[in-house]
Amino acid sequence: MQKPLGAQISHMLKDRGTDVIFGIPGVHNVEMYRGIEEAGITHVLARHEQGASFMADGYARATGRPGVCYLITGPGFLNALTPLGQAWSDSSSVLAICSCLDEAAGRRGQLHQMRDQAGAGAAVCDWSEVALSAEAAYQLVDRALVEFGAARKRPKAVHVPISLAGSLADPAPEAGMAPGLPHVRPEDVAAVAEWLIGAQRPLFVFGGGAVGGSWPARQLVACTGAASFQSYAGRGVIADDAPLSYGATLSRPGSVDEVAKADLVIVVGCELAEVDLWRTELGHQAPLVRVDIDPAVMNETVRPDLALLGDAAQFLSDLLDLVEPHARRSKWSKSEVQAARTRFRTEAAADRPGIAEVCAALAPEMPGEMRVFSDMTQFAYVAKEVWPMAEPNRWFHPSGFGTLGWGLPAAIGGKVGLGDEPVLCIAGDYGFQYTLPELGVAVELGLSLPILLWDNGKLKEIEDSMVASQIAPNAVVARNPDFLALARAYGAGAEAPGSLEELTRAVLDAFEADGPTVIHVTPEILLG
Repeated sequence: MQKPLGAQISHMLKDRGTDVIFGIPGVHNVEMYRGIEEAGITHVLARHEQGASFMADGYARATGRPGVCYLITGPGFLNALTPLGQAWSDSSSVLAICSCLDEAAGRRGQLHQMRDQAGAGAAVCDWSEVALSAEAAYQLVDRALVEFGAARKRPKAVHVPISLAGSLADPAPEAGMAPGLPHVRPEDVAAVAEWLIGAQRPLFVFGGGAVGGSWPARQLVACTGAASFQSYAGRGVIADDAPLSYGATLSRPGSVDEVAKADLVIVVGCELAEVDLWRTELGHQAPLVRVDIDPAVMNETVRPDLALLGDAAQFLSDLLDLVEPHARRSKWSKSEVQAARTRFRTEAAADRPGIAEVCAALAPEMPGEMRVFSDMTQFAYVAKEVWPMAEPNRWFHPSGFGTLGWGLPAAIGGKVGLGDEPVLCIAGDYGFQYTLPELGVAVELGLSLPILLWDNGKLKEIEDSMVASQIAPNAVVARNPDFLALARAYGAGAEAPGSLEELTRAVLDAFEADGPTVIHVTPEILLG
């Protein structure tokens, strides 16, 4: 029954539901690879540890299951810190398991040696711990998996000493019963219900934490006549065509005036962070209720009159049970909400001209079940406001940390997890080059992945920022490669549509291709 610990960890992960591991083998973590195939786990070989961890992030977001990556000591783990920071910022369940030196204090000059590997991980992970025994390794892995399901999702890092990974160990113990997310107390739900029933202009703000409660959320706004905003992460919690939905327009300055109309504001699963609002205040003048599984957010940015700790989906369901018998009309009108939303869409289109028109042509033709992974690019910044979302959890973006290069590897991880479901990657010409080599992974795996590459020939968002700051633009233009030739060199498809109709057809065809397709798009497509 004994096997080297590295192999036992793979078997343990398989027993706990892990089917895919992303990573790169090295001489230090080779024992981790001993049991992968034997355990029946698929390994995806990335081109860079950053890519492997971004893939794990994309897999976790798309599937709702933990994304696992295997990393090597020192530089391998350091290469993954940016993705782990992104996963922390956006509440993603990524588990990094990496090798580490047996001893680093009394011996210098070892391969991949660094001063404090676990400490480096602690700067961007929820926790980063060294396992000094097989039992500790099993406990740490189980701790991570339990916390993914019982608290706010944050990345974790487990470091396994090289000699320990190769030493014989008994199998991991059977998994125990895992707790679920905490529930808001019934008496607190009742208090919110009383406020909501008495409100004339109730307003909900739904964030990414509310995506699992979309059905009760929709019923709640319907039976109370409440208006609603969604954060970018909460898009689709309320259907885009709902009559009293402001959509994902919280960042619009004019949303302050709309929020101020409410006589009760209920914020569910949303941090109200800088990247949600792009200002320091929400704009409310009414009582504010906040519901979240993370107590830390209650005292940040916008402080509530009533803070409730618990699972958003459960809260919304319990609240609906109490409020639904008292269904009535509110003083919100469809005309005022839709007028504001039209104004916000016009502003978004004017901020970055041309992109909204491309979105308007593409969106109606795309498969309803499509998932989108977008990079830090102007195309995504506009699309997040104007691209209609009928369902939640359909569009993924590196919102908080704002990491260039996230889109392609995250889309690969998402596609690996989703299988035949359509996945679209959107990247800009500059950010795409951060993780371009991962295109080879998509080719190797034969992933039907359209990659919409928006090429405006520069760091346009930075240029616009410089101009707005009265700085003469500099260092914003780089010589781009021939992206189509690069795609073909990797063995990927390559398309350069000359019109919006050709673009739509190219994306739809790429969903059916036997490998990834780079679709090169420039602003001149509007002239086609």
